[in-house]
Amino acid sequence: MSDSIILGIESSCDDTSAAIIKGNSILSNIAANQEIHKEYGGVVPELASRAHQQNIIPVVEKSLNEANIQQNAISAIGFTRGPGLLGSLLVGTSFAKSLAMSLDIPLIEVNHLQAHILAHFIDDANPVPPKFPFLCLTVSGGHTMIVLVKDYFYMEIIGKTIDDAAGEAFDKIGKIFDLDYPAGPIIDRLSKEGNPDAFQFNKPRLENYDYSFSGIKTSVLYFIQKEVKKNPNFIKENMNDLCASVQKCIIEILMNKLEKAAKDLNIKEVAIAGGVSANSALRKVMQDNHQRLGWDIYIPKFEYTTDNAAMIAMVAQLKFERGEFTDLRTTAISKYDL
Repeated sequence: MSDSIILGIESSCDDTSAAIIKGNSILSNIAANQEIHKEYGGVVPELASRAHQQNIIPVVEKSLNEANIQQNAISAIGFTRGPGLLGSLLVGTSFAKSLAMSLDIPLIEVNHLQAHILAHFIDDANPVPPKFPFLCLTVSGGHTMIVLVKDYFYMEIIGKTIDDAAGEAFDKIGKIFDLDYPAGPIIDRLSKEGNPDAFQFNKPRLENYDYSFSGIKTSVLYFIQKEVKKNPNFIKENMNDLCASVQKCIIEILMNKLEKAAKDLNIKEVAIAGGVSANSALRKVMQDNHQRLGWDIYIPKFEYTTDNAAMIAMVAQLKFERGEFTDLRTTAISKYDL
């Protein structure tokens, strides 16, 4: 089974991606980004689905060419069934079904959130893959959760956000600072020149492992409104410090719950996944916890943090080995339980 060649297709939001995997090795991982959403300060679903329609054939062709693989060598096609934007998912699902039918090969549905976590098992994602059971902080623009991973397909969400996701908080606060979308990477970059202790913002007080990020967003908004009344140039003059302070606060919120869960469950195997796992400060805190708390940490390569088809192909490969296939009656779903 390790010689099987899988085409993975990802179209859950605004990135069209295709990848080829052989065994656990990625032969190609191609993505087309959609710049148009910057004009609107967020993803516009209708524009996203139209762009996927334009991008999907060139992206799949490029992934095959880069991997030096012919269509008739593909063993199966894995695709993101959900969760995500329904219009975007429909493009990838329809394409995957059509191509699988034309090539007469199996079709494999993939849960996007599972894929973020199982990306850690791609050959070059980490020096060694995590050992079960492990905790995975899965954090992105749409999702923030702590997942107890007992096996490849035996996962339990032990904590999740009750409102905004962490990536969403970065983007909404970035909008307050008049930064371009997506703001997360910009805040990360500007933070490197700022003082993370310059300003203090409110943190939620939830008893369990759940998260809340609406409070920090409101805290920042009120603080900025008050300061701008006194000095109209306050944001511009303090941008680096503001970004560094916001970033520190969000990461402390994330890590406090993760540390609590790891301690309560006595688990030392700890991973991060999702788009926000590309954040340099979050990655540094994870490295620090390797030393401070004795964690075995797993931080994926940058290309496996954002939405990408390599992680979809990885899950499809695992399902292919188990003979878990999907029939052509399957449909895309915007909500898909882990």
